[in-house]
Amino acid sequence: MAQFLQVLLSGLATGSIYALAAVGFSLVWQAAQAVNFAQGEFVMLPAFLVLIGEHWLHWPLWAALLFGFALSILLLGLAFKRLIVQPFGPDGGLPLVIATMALSILLKEAVKTFYGAEAEPFPSLIPNGDFHIGGAVISVRDVLNLAAALAVVMLLTLFLDRTKTGRQMQAAAQNPGVAEILGIDVARMTLYAFLLNAALAAVASFLITPVYLAKFSNGESLGLVAFIAAIIGGFNRIRGALVGGLLIGVLDNLTATYVTLSYRAALPLVLLIAVILWRPQGLLGDAEARIV
Repeated sequence: MAQFLQVLLSGLATGSIYALAAVGFSLVWQAAQAVNFAQGEFVMLPAFLVLIGEHWLHWPLWAALLFGFALSILLLGLAFKRLIVQPFGPDGGLPLVIATMALSILLKEAVKTFYGAEAEPFPSLIPNGDFHIGGAVISVRDVLNLAAALAVVMLLTLFLDRTKTGRQMQAAAQNPGVAEILGIDVARMTLYAFLLNAALAAVASFLITPVYLAKFSNGESLGLVAFIAAIIGGFNRIRGALVGGLLIGVLDNLTATYVTLSYRAALPLVLLIAVILWRPQGLLGDAEARIV
């Protein structure tokens, strides 16, 4: 029982990071009807921006974190929207998807070329330590990572559901034409969604990189798992992305501990196939009808 509790909490902590990246997939989908296949690199890059501030510019950690966060929002939010998404128009479709794939390769190779291919340690924002619950050894980092990720998603949900701007963002995403008639600035609401996605990616990067080190290849597996989590939970539901991320994190840890490490990487794909066959819109998603 103690081991199960330990594995469960560790899986929830990892899954919460997947959830933050998966929520970003949902935000971009709702705002631009496009899948951002550079989302994994969006989580990889902010950590290197912090390291640039700390190692190259010799700033203290708090200043480097602010630098990395602000630059992430500018590059991964504003610049991504204006330079990559906006030129394709509201119906970017497949060309926009291909553009995000190209962006993924560009970001990965740029970090590899200009910073280096070796893994770099990243300063932890959470003190190391363990505590005991019922015989289980629980990592303080896991608990606080889980709490931080859940708090971010809850605040985002409250913002979207309880504030005027959040409701306008949802209206603009659901029906841009009607939203414009009602006087909503659809372009601004769409931009807000991209900025929120960049902020979530930065938070996920700061939480997960101390565990996995800063590597140019971090985005490959993280982006894939977050994409699967978003589909499993429901691509058009933020709560669905949260559920999908937590579910994959927990099942991944349980499989590695009680079954075998050999099939650990295949678990998200098996879960994806099962959900698509049983409930194509995802666990919490709504079916969407489109005119073609």
